[in-house]
Amino acid sequence: METLERISQFVGKTFAVWVLVFAAFAFFAPSGFTWIAPHITILLGIIMFGMGLTLSGNDFKEVFKRPKDVFIGVVGQFVIMPGLAFVLAKGLQLPPEIAVGVILVGCCPGGTSSNVMTYLGKGDVALSVAITSVTTVLAPIVTPALILLLASQWVPVDPSGLFISIIKIVILPIVLGLIVKKLFNKQAQASAKALPLISVIAIVAIVTAVVSVSQQQIAKTGLIIFAVVILHNLLGYLLGYFFGKLFKMNLSKKKAIAIEVGMQNSGLGAAIATAHFSPIAAVPSAIFSVWHNISGPILATIFSRMKETKIINVAETFISK
Repeated sequence: METLERISQFVGKTFAVWVLVFAAFAFFAPSGFTWIAPHITILLGIIMFGMGLTLSGNDFKEVFKRPKDVFIGVVGQFVIMPGLAFVLAKGLQLPPEIAVGVILVGCCPGGTSSNVMTYLGKGDVALSVAITSVTTVLAPIVTPALILLLASQWVPVDPSGLFISIIKIVILPIVLGLIVKKLFNKQAQASAKALPLISVIAIVAIVTAVVSVSQQQIAKTGLIIFAVVILHNLLGYLLGYFFGKLFKMNLSKKKAIAIEVGMQNSGLGAAIATAHFSPIAAVPSAIFSVWHNISGPILATIFSRMKETKIINVAETFISK
């Protein structure tokens, strides 16, 4: 078990490398990976089941201890990233399928990797976990509503179908994970050590599936999608940080809000796009999965060196003006 834990930790730390390597394989030899595409929802369900195994009542206690902070984070998550996605899609006049794909990413709840990045960046981890948990629980209602509001001008949107899909691939696996943890707590705690390995394998498989079935479209529009995804993510971090500053949060909270806003559950975006739209609409989510696992550690490193000083406060005041 110790060997498996070490392997799991190593793979978790080198996550971005594995995603990049296998995405390249899928691009240059797509026929070897297309068979994974029908199983994307199952793979995401496995990830969400793992999330359920790690959740506890304490993760939701923060909601009642600090409702204002959690509310700010949830609003930031569901306003900033969807709004940015819409502005980028309209402003850059993206093709309909790509525009929808970018909006899908923006409308998704926070990703679990944001909690790790907040920890590494010396941010408020309890707040980060609470925001991720709440946005995930709200996703079946809020995500379809936002997609309907923002993406329906490009393609038809079926909100009830999206609601059912998110319940099946997000909420039910999480609930199942919580039940298993409740009934078999010791075994669940032991198996949790292997979760980083399982999550990496599942995300890598999702990315390779999306890349393989969209290889030709990526060859034509890949650079545009990459540029939009990177801009979306970086602006999310920036606006998330200053959203926290707007409400006079301390530095550790601002770090948590920035990371929560900027990092998305892009696996959910890929699953929704594949099930309800088109393979190319899933590409922004796949690229986001790669990119935010590169940008996240970089931002966490920067954040870990920041301290609440007068110099930082003066700099923030100057920038905000």
